Order: sequence, then C-alpha cells, then structure tokens
Amino acid sequence: MRALSGRSFAKGYARMLRTPQGGRQAYLRDEFADRLHDTAWLESLPPASVGAAYRDFVAARAISAYGLAEESRKLPDVNMDAAHPMAWYVRRLRDVHDIWHVLTGYGTDTLGEACLVAFSHGQTRNAGFAFIAAGAAWQFEKPRAGQPYARAIAQAWAHGRRAAWLPALDYETLLARPLDAARAELNIRPPTIYDAVPPGARDVPRR
Repeated sequence: MRALSGRSFAKGYARMLRTPQGGRQAYLRDEFADRLHDTAWLESLPPASVGAAYRDFVAARAISAYGLAEESRKLPDVNMDAAHPMAWYVRRLRDVHDIWHVLTGYGTDTLGEACLVAFSHGQTRNAGFAFIAAGAAWQFEKPRAGQPYARAIAQAWAHGRRAAWLPALDYETLLARPLDAARAELNIRPPTIYDAVPPGARDVPRR
C-alpha cells in the first residue's frame, strides 16, 4: 500500500493547504482521533446529525477511532506517530475513515469496505486504494456469481470522483450537521448498487 501510494499523500496535503478549511485544519493540526474518543462530546451532538450516526455506527460494531489508530501502528516500516505534517495528514485520513462509512452509506462488511476503498481512490487518487478495490472485485466475482459486486465497487469509485473533496473538511463542524443535508451539500450519492446486494451476500465466502 505504501509503495503504491506514490505522491498522492503529498499532493493531497498540498491541496488541503490551498483550501480555507483545510489550511486552518493543517495550521491547528489537531489529532482528530482524540476528538472522536470524547464520548461526552459525541453524546452532545444533535439527533440525526452526522455525529449521531457516527456514534451509533461505532457503538453497533464495538469499534473506535483509537482502535483504528492502534491497528494502523502495526503497519510495517511506517511511523504513524511521526511529528511531521505529512504524517499528520495520513493520520487525518485514517481517523475520518469511519465517518466516510457513515457519509457514503457503506457498511463494514467485505463489500462495504471494498466500496469505501474505491470511493477513497476516487477522492485521493491513491493507487494503493485502486489496487485493493480491484483485488476485492476479483475476489467476489471468482467464487460467487449473480450479484453486482464489481458494479457496486465501480459505482463507489464514481461517487468518490463526483463528491466534494472530503479530506479538507472541518469535521468537527460537519459532525454537528444533519446527515441528509451533509450528504446533499457534499454531493455524496446513495450507494444504490451496494444496497441492492443482500446483506448476507456482502462477505466473501470461505473456500
């Protein structure tokens, strides 16, 4: 993944600096995982908001921003905690991963993760995301036919391309916004093909 990333992180960080919201976030350089771990703050967010949906999303799956951060530290040859602007940007993308799940409507099943990876490539042009999404599409199509797996992943990529650019957002403000309004403002379209796949068919079967 790291080898395939090329200059996408550097380009993304530079693009972030060119936006008013992103420039401010980069200046503050807050660690967003800390904010997402603030249970009292999450509980204070309005019903039907992005933050309320995120709170329910992680609670239902017994996951957390800190858990995701800890998993990222297991990656070989990567210092996720480096005191460097680029490392902060990569951590930022990591920390908003589950918020992107909420915004896009993709679950944490195998197909949902593959779709979110494809959406992420549409956003970041990171070749590593493209490689993972293509591999997932192949995994699905080989052992099981009859469901539009590849089309769901392709639609996710197209949605990522068409949506507003998400890495530079002020997420603390976004989480207080109504979820439906946020999706409309960011031009995030419904995952209609993914939704058409029965939940029981969204994981790669064991061989």
